[in-house]
Amino acid sequence: MFDTVLIANRGEIALRILRACQGLGLRTVAVYSEADREARYVQLADQAVCIGPAAPGQSYLNQAALLFAAEVSGAQAIHPGYGFLSENAAFAERVAQAGLTFIGPSAACIRTMGDKVAAKRAMREAGVPCVPGPDTSMPEDPETILAIAHDIGYPVIVKAAGGGGGRGMRVVEQQSQLLDAINLTREEARRAFGNPELYIEKFLGEPRHVEIQVLCDAHGNALWLGARDCSLQRRHQKVMEEAPAPGIAPALLAQVGERCAAACRQIGYVGVGTFEFLFEHDAFYFIEMNTRLQVEHPVTEMTTGIDIVQQQIRMARGERLSLSQADIGVHGHALECRINAEDPASFMPTPGVVSRWEVPGGYGVRVDSHVSHGYRVPPYYDSMVAKVITHGATREEALARMRLALGEMRVEGISTNIALHLDILQDPGFREGGVDIHHLERWLHTRTSA
Repeated sequence: MFDTVLIANRGEIALRILRACQGLGLRTVAVYSEADREARYVQLADQAVCIGPAAPGQSYLNQAALLFAAEVSGAQAIHPGYGFLSENAAFAERVAQAGLTFIGPSAACIRTMGDKVAAKRAMREAGVPCVPGPDTSMPEDPETILAIAHDIGYPVIVKAAGGGGGRGMRVVEQQSQLLDAINLTREEARRAFGNPELYIEKFLGEPRHVEIQVLCDAHGNALWLGARDCSLQRRHQKVMEEAPAPGIAPALLAQVGERCAAACRQIGYVGVGTFEFLFEHDAFYFIEMNTRLQVEHPVTEMTTGIDIVQQQIRMARGERLSLSQADIGVHGHALECRINAEDPASFMPTPGVVSRWEVPGGYGVRVDSHVSHGYRVPPYYDSMVAKVITHGATREEALARMRLALGEMRVEGISTNIALHLDILQDPGFREGGVDIHHLERWLHTRTSA
């Protein structure tokens, strides 16, 4: 049990966690780099501790500084948010060794699910459907590799076992390209992740990206909270998300959701987590599990009425889930647009001072943001400055509310991608629902070449 939480993150998620803690009557400790000294959540926290210079490696990724901040502030728990150290097993281990509570799963679970090969093996053993391909690391012998790829059938995809964010992967269309692709990907994985281990699986041509959110307590209870569709992506980075995922048969979704919950019970998972799937031809294929809070968790909150962050904190305190699977219902539809400080043509970040900041409101509209008038968007971190979320009784109503909300939003002093989101909302393909993960890039190419 704990009564003081150190929030080991920044930006909108730091403020989101702070509010969840306050709602539970918990004391909060914000940490900040020198670049974030004037941030809103720093002012709202019960206590704030500077952890270093602007560079993430010297502040938000500095494990020793975070642990020292917890010690001097009297925090008994650390919430990692998303990004930074949220899926770092070594950090979770150090937090536990310091006698503190890591608000997330155990280091062992993070380590297992962070290794794509080990995760795939664990999920296959638990009955979760996986992408065709062996659940072992890629062998060294070229002849064996070629035989495996032949058995899977081309095209295949070569992936880094420790990869993520769209890096460390290559699609191979034919046998003559395979060995060169493996050598390039192995070197990229070594440089980017410090781990040259690879694996190989079937490449799915036009899948959707569908996620299933889970909540798991320390008493063996595990729930799944419906599905999100995160298929609108650019260079493997999500742009817009929605819940529920359109056009998926409830019976099929329930079957996979129950398997995800069962898998969590089998591996002893505690906390919130997200199973990510490729969905093609009415079939789910597991690709990875995120052992942390997701950026897009608000769309699930809006459709289920469950405060996922508060549930995460309660479970870390050892509380039992007060809900059963029968209590979980999905009501209406929700969308989330990630508002980034970036040039709408080049997608390059546009740091600077926000000279005007007016966010939308009204029934069914939510804005998660740490930004206010006069805020300086620093150049050192992710460019997201807000998430605009809308909810409606139907998908069409949620879409209409999003158009109105984005049309009402006023941001000056920096460039943003608001206009891009408004254009996407008019795209007939997206409006129909169920687009694949390549749809946005095809649409962007058509838009720029027109």
